[in-house]
Amino acid sequence: MSNAQLLARRNAAVPRGVASATAVFAVKAENAEIWDAEGKRYLDFAAGIAVCNTGHRHPRVMAAAAVQSEAFVHTAFQVLPYETYVALAERLNELAPIKHAKTILMTTGAEAVENAVKIARHYTKRPAVISFVGGFHGRSLLTMGMTGKVVPYKTGFGPFPASLYHIPFPLEHHGVSVQDSLDALERLFKADVEPSQVAAIILEPVQGEGGFYIAPKEFMQALRVLCDKHGILLICDEVQTGFARTGKLFATEYFDIEPDLMTIAKSLAGGYPLSGVIGKAEIMDSPDPGGLGGTYGGSPLGCAAAHAVLDVIEEEQLCARSLCIGKRMVERIQQMKEHPQSAAIGDIRGLGAMVAFELVTERGGHNPDPEKVKQLTAKALQNGLVLLSCGIYANTIRLLAPLTTPDAQIEEGLDILAKSLREIN
Repeated sequence: MSNAQLLARRNAAVPRGVASATAVFAVKAENAEIWDAEGKRYLDFAAGIAVCNTGHRHPRVMAAAAVQSEAFVHTAFQVLPYETYVALAERLNELAPIKHAKTILMTTGAEAVENAVKIARHYTKRPAVISFVGGFHGRSLLTMGMTGKVVPYKTGFGPFPASLYHIPFPLEHHGVSVQDSLDALERLFKADVEPSQVAAIILEPVQGEGGFYIAPKEFMQALRVLCDKHGILLICDEVQTGFARTGKLFATEYFDIEPDLMTIAKSLAGGYPLSGVIGKAEIMDSPDPGGLGGTYGGSPLGCAAAHAVLDVIEEEQLCARSLCIGKRMVERIQQMKEHPQSAAIGDIRGLGAMVAFELVTERGGHNPDPEKVKQLTAKALQNGLVLLSCGIYANTIRLLAPLTTPDAQIEEGLDILAKSLREIN
């Protein structure tokens, strides 16, 4: 069946609110390659939105899930617990940049964020949560309210829960300095909510949907000091940045801070649905028994897959591999930026293999060109490369190649990107 035929069936059966970035229907995937319903091969620089850091169907991950499926698939941890959940929590507690940690496992990133807020509110006995413009924390009602971008995530879905506030994220080249963000936080305390009513400040160490903007180290450290001063919990949302994507297991490790809570998901289980909250034991133990949980939270298959993912990250040295991939991507994109026949590239940024660049209306400027981004993603797909866009100005291209992608396929994908940039100029 053709992609067009499948698209027609999709449009007839699935609500239009579930948007798909492409009209290509996957039928097979292997590491960094995907084949569609018509047999066409693509290089995948999206990785299921940073879910497949270990590649599609990594043999270790598939084998671990298969072994678990032979034992049991579901009991509900709240009914009959199992050792793989406990062992995974123990591993994550040791690996996270939090002393004396405990971990709860859930299913989705939004669910992890919701539970982090629940835990923060219960522990502090405060209602308010502060997040950032451009931040993305999920599509549930609470996490939508925390997300700092209206279109398409929040349009028509309000009103949102109360006691949620946003301040600007530092974006130097778009005119927002670290001091500007800190000043905005102080103004918020004077105008809208007193610090003693704030349970948590939550942010992504590198904004995902917001445009791959990296939080400055001085900003993260200033937030830690401010949170300590006012008894506010600092939550690092590592849903997209975790598990070697940035060159460290967790991006928070770059900032020399200890968060109170961390949310994790996406690449934790190599494609199987699994998420979690890692936090200081005293904080995590605050809710009463039965106050946390979920029917599918910490699924046996997800836990088995996650153990394999952690093994692969260590044994295949994927943190180091991430740094190598990111360095090469930035080098090549800089060459594309300087090519006279290429579409105009603005800011280029990356932390490990979490790499992005902006398309702008004129060389040397920062005026966003979202239309060119639409053209580029379409042209790249036509040429055999899956790309995703993002950003509060909708003018950012993000590169999320699996960290297991061979060098030759990294180069092939970058060649397609360069060709596509020239073709849309």
